[in-house]
Amino acid sequence: MATSNDIKNGTVLRIDGQLWTILEFQHVKPGKGGAFVRTKMKNVLSGKVVDKTFNAGVKVETANVDRRDYQYLYMDGADYVFMDNDTYDQITIPAEVVGDAANYLLEGQNVMVASNDGTPLYIELPASVVLEITYTEPGLQGDRSTGGTKPATLETGAEIQVPLFLEQGTKVKVDTRTGDYLGRVND
Repeated sequence: MATSNDIKNGTVLRIDGQLWTILEFQHVKPGKGGAFVRTKMKNVLSGKVVDKTFNAGVKVETANVDRRDYQYLYMDGADYVFMDNDTYDQITIPAEVVGDAANYLLEGQNVMVASNDGTPLYIELPASVVLEITYTEPGLQGDRSTGGTKPATLETGAEIQVPLFLEQGTKVKVDTRTGDYLGRVND
């Protein structure tokens, strides 16, 4: 058990049986009245963000979240199979936990898996990944990088917007947090 004075960014708290990670915190000592801690918290499972205020010195329950490197191996039905890079143990993670990260997940890719008491909570991808365009409409003469965009399907099945001059088979860098095109990659 910790107190509200121990709250820092990245701390994971267990409140009403749910896990919340601290995004921002501020210790406030007003001139009148008692001190308190103002926080912005994100629900680890649902992603919901809320503001919560704790009085100074109040007991809070912290949760231990284990973050380890895993390698994505393959899909098994609707589940994803990962291998621990240190122990070579394999774990199966349901599609609901993987979520939108599946749009940028390639076999053999390294990811960070966060778990609590052996239960996977979420996976964290690198900030950007390199993927190949498997389908896009052909570009027209005169299309330039300063022009508009068109939809392109990536090798993972995800669809993003790319500049008009890009063609099928081109490798592109994609931001895994927003799904934005970051640039063309030359081999």
